[in-house]
Amino acid sequence: MVTLDVRPQLLDALSALRDRVAAARFPLPLAGAPRARANRDELLAQLDDYLVPRLREPEAPLLAVVGGSTGAGKSTLVNSLVGRRVSEAGVLRPTTRTPVLVCHPEDHHWFSGMRVLPDLTRVWVPQQEGDDLLLPGEDPGRVLRVETADTLPRGLALLDAPDVDSLVADNRTLAAELICAADIWVMVTTAARYADAVPWHLLRTAKEYDVTLVTVLDRVPHQVVSEVSRQYGALLTKAGLGDVPRFTVPELPESAWGGGLLPATAVAPLRTWLVHQTQDPGARQHAVGRTAHGVLDSLKSRMPELASAAAAQYAAALRLTAAVDGAYDSEHARVRGRLQAGAVLAGDALKRWRAFPLDCTAGELLDALVESLAALLLCAVSAADERVDEAWRREPAAGAPQLAGPDPTLESAEHRIGMAVRRWRRELEEFAEEEVRDLDRSVAPDPEVIAALVATALLGGRRARSAGEGLAERLGAHGALRLRDRGGRLLTEHLDRVVHGERERRLAPLDALDVHPEPQAELIAALSVLQKER
Repeated sequence: MVTLDVRPQLLDALSALRDRVAAARFPLPLAGAPRARANRDELLAQLDDYLVPRLREPEAPLLAVVGGSTGAGKSTLVNSLVGRRVSEAGVLRPTTRTPVLVCHPEDHHWFSGMRVLPDLTRVWVPQQEGDDLLLPGEDPGRVLRVETADTLPRGLALLDAPDVDSLVADNRTLAAELICAADIWVMVTTAARYADAVPWHLLRTAKEYDVTLVTVLDRVPHQVVSEVSRQYGALLTKAGLGDVPRFTVPELPESAWGGGLLPATAVAPLRTWLVHQTQDPGARQHAVGRTAHGVLDSLKSRMPELASAAAAQYAAALRLTAAVDGAYDSEHARVRGRLQAGAVLAGDALKRWRAFPLDCTAGELLDALVESLAALLLCAVSAADERVDEAWRREPAAGAPQLAGPDPTLESAEHRIGMAVRRWRRELEEFAEEEVRDLDRSVAPDPEVIAALVATALLGGRRARSAGEGLAERLGAHGALRLRDRGGRLLTEHLDRVVHGERERRLAPLDALDVHPEPQAELIAALSVLQKER
């Protein structure tokens, strides 16, 4: 006999595990990411909609979810089990849009709240025969209609789910979510479609999770009942599902257009089986315990799989980050080397320096140096970005839409670098003014000239040797050395800030994806704690 363990420690461990699963993210488009996201969502649905509420309230009614393919006759079957029309059925497919849950009136309180399927809005309007089952203005995708019928025994609820192979993606998602809330899976297929891939995927999933399962072979023509039943049974046995209770419903005029109720005798065996699971204490405990323990046991493989996917995400994020770091570190070192070599003092800046001070003012020389320095930095940043783009093209994870490129509405790198270089110039001019102010002379040199000379000495390399000599003549050897040291440190600070800022902007979209190493360890740790409590 399978019994439920409902100790508070187990519930606490399960809740902690649930939070870790909910926190796991798989934003990078790796090969296994879609499966990981689907597995996480499915696991969350089973935890939130079934396992946690079942363990907290083991006395709640059994929920049997009726699922299957389009046109399998799920709604007609539910209506026939209840004995009246509670779920819309018809020839138009897919017909079951709003899921309908039907229970005994005294069990209504179990399902009117958010105990199970908390993401679905409850609607409960007593229906008259022939009434429209979908209220005007309802969102059929996120509504659960709760009906009551005293023809059902207390302790049993039936839920008619949307088609698992619906053409509408939201219907398929909702169908999977509803199945995850079931104590008992009632999988319905037809004589014409019992070998289809979708029902068998669900059957294999049910076997994998060891849930309490029953299958219904619906709309079987009288003349082929034996043959179809035999073939279907052989397929179940081959799939390791030979011990699953199997019921056959013949093709009848009432089911031809999906609008009537089947005779009570047609569904009597299935109804008897469901009632037995509800009213026999041993059968009920076994049905609930088997499904709950099946989900718990499945965590031993599902949690490591999620942890592995989380590790793959972090490894990919590290590779993307390393490509950015490598590119920017390389260009940063190259810029420092070019600065030491005097690469800034070239082109128009060199021309201005050669004309200074006769045919070029200090301000014009500073303008040319600033422009040349900004061009050098922009070239380095552009080269780093090109190297990143080349490296990321070889990395599937870089295909995330969030990493597509910079926002065109944001300011450009050229603008940011220009502002940074002009800020360096202003601060350098302030240093020059301080040195001039401290001179004990009656006639002090022009601070702008001092700033132009120190900028040339810092950026011009060997070609600017005379700038250092001119600086010493005007400030003295100690003053010139002090100003060059301060200006050099300032230049290094601004260079580092520019490169670091551009690197961080390139990494910002990746950082926003919040891919960290912790989820892998947290998922495994949560599983370990749960296993210990079990």
